Amino acid sequence: MKLKLATLLIAGLAATQASADECGKITIAEMNWNSASLMANLDQFILNEGYGCSAELIPGDTMPTGASMIEKAQPDIAPEMWTNALKESLDKGVADKRLRYAGKALVDGGEEGFWVPSYMVEQYPELATIEGLKKHAKLFPHPEDSSTSAFYNCPAGWNCQISAGNLFKALNLSDTGFTIVDPGSSAGLSGSIAKAYEREEAWFGYYWAPTAILGKYEMVKVDFGTGVDKDQYLNCVSKEGCESPEVTMYPPSPVSTVVTEAFANREPALLDYLNNRGFSNTQMNALLAWMEDNQATGEDAMFYFLETYPETWKQWLPKEVADKVASAL
Repeated sequence: MKLKLATLLIAGLAATQASADECGKITIAEMNWNSASLMANLDQFILNEGYGCSAELIPGDTMPTGASMIEKAQPDIAPEMWTNALKESLDKGVADKRLRYAGKALVDGGEEGFWVPSYMVEQYPELATIEGLKKHAKLFPHPEDSSTSAFYNCPAGWNCQISAGNLFKALNLSDTGFTIVDPGSSAGLSGSIAKAYEREEAWFGYYWAPTAILGKYEMVKVDFGTGVDKDQYLNCVSKEGCESPEVTMYPPSPVSTVVTEAFANREPALLDYLNNRGFSNTQMNALLAWMEDNQATGEDAMFYFLETYPETWKQWLPKEVADKVASAL
């Protein structure tokens, strides 16, 4: 009887230890844009195949996902959160020990700027600076009035239209003959770059990363020579009605992985992975270009990434976990 009881106790302890080592159910927000969908599918596959989790994707978007994580502790993970959009709420959630910032989803942050095609900079190296660009303004004829020069702005109604317009004013670009072109839409703006690049024509304007366009076409970000003045950007350049904007480069937008505090405490090994996992804009631009060219889903892109770039993702994982993921492929 004693032997049987001891056997049962040992079996019970073993079962308890096994269940403690198991990952269990995890919920991951899949946001409705390509880079975030790729990242959510990647996290699901690695957690399931590498760590033995039962990870599930649920639809997400920045504001509702952030609010749900703070109020209901669900979902467990938001892989790609552009945190400036709800910084105050997220910071309060962290202070109240409801949320935790994990790693940088995009290690460079979201990138904005004024750009010119690389082939123009190869011919005129000074176009990499704003002063050189002003000097060569006549290289950029307006599509409807060749007597003026064209600056392609962010589409009307977008927040970036305000910041780009204020910087256009601060840089005195109109004094050197530039006028603003409203592309009408995001597709119109990206289409203007594609058209110029394929014909090796001039183009100058606002754009951002990570995007498929900057993955397909090599562009050079124009240096304003000022560095970043974050206070000036936040308090004036990005505000409608700013009367006297001053020149500053765009500060990077933080793009983090956010998790609930309960998840972070429960799953330290998974938190280590999320702290390590992150993409440069160059890497993500290339992946987004592949997705666009192949009309691929986030799941398609996840498999493409895992199969094509093992040297990248294996660095994020312990060897035994990476081996499990590789075997699952």
